[in-house]
Amino acid sequence: MTERRVKLGLILPLFSGDTARSVETAQAAEADGFDGVFGFDHFFPPEAPSNRPSVEVYTTLAAVAATTERVALGTLVTRAVLRPAGMIAKLAATLDVISGGRMVLGIGSGDPIDAPEHVAYGFPNLGVRDRRTHMGETVAAVKALFRGEPYSGGTHVPAISGPLLPPPVRDGGPPVWLGGQGDQVVRLAGGLADGWNGWGMAPEAFRGKVDTLEEEAGALGREVEATWAGIVVVGEDEADAERISAGRKDKGIMGDAFSGSAEHFAEFVRQLADERATWVIVVLAGPADRRELVAEKVLPALAAG
Repeated sequence: MTERRVKLGLILPLFSGDTARSVETAQAAEADGFDGVFGFDHFFPPEAPSNRPSVEVYTTLAAVAATTERVALGTLVTRAVLRPAGMIAKLAATLDVISGGRMVLGIGSGDPIDAPEHVAYGFPNLGVRDRRTHMGETVAAVKALFRGEPYSGGTHVPAISGPLLPPPVRDGGPPVWLGGQGDQVVRLAGGLADGWNGWGMAPEAFRGKVDTLEEEAGALGREVEATWAGIVVVGEDEADAERISAGRKDKGIMGDAFSGSAEHFAEFVRQLADERATWVIVVLAGPADRRELVAEKVLPALAAG
């Protein structure tokens, strides 16, 4: 397959509550030519009742890792407050081993909309400032364990001696991306992580965050990749996309980062690549055949340059 400037990833349908469907989607995405598959870290869909289903991300990715060969797989993003740092490192390292070095560990601090999950399942939580400090310590701890080193401890994350065995496949472990739009998170990613993910941002706003990311990383002599993710409506043509978007709005579903034809979506991806995105990872909203549409019309256009 021709090398593309930007990789295209797909969010798996974990909110279907059907693990087999997520595994089958990952296998189909690999066959179609997508570069990666990712999962949200939620125990039920955000802003939905707690009796709505969602399969757990790490166990589902283990099934994906064992039944695919090429696609990257990862969390977008796992909430640092849900699991001890040592457990996150162990889960990610094991997935890296199962997949032969294809794991991407996305980490985030969590948002206010996650609070009902903490109540429903008895998960501990922290305030905004403490969550960000905790996330930074979690990243430092995880990356130390990936390197085969102990973590000395911080304010929220205790000392962890390790070692992490078996180790990840890759030296230094899976790449760690931080998710979040605030400049503090972007700068933290530039200083500590391997990548940053901006959810649902317009290309112009994304560019500004990438500038901040590269400024922070460059001052420390580091290189950190910028990645984009969001909900997109891809139509056969503009009229098709407008019909899908209108139907979603009628149901009260908002938050689409893009709506337009397959041709225009390819242009949108190229624009994000021009803004230095290395990945574009999407939730494909609308009819069930959108993955096939993107595979047929968008992937070849991106491969052609």
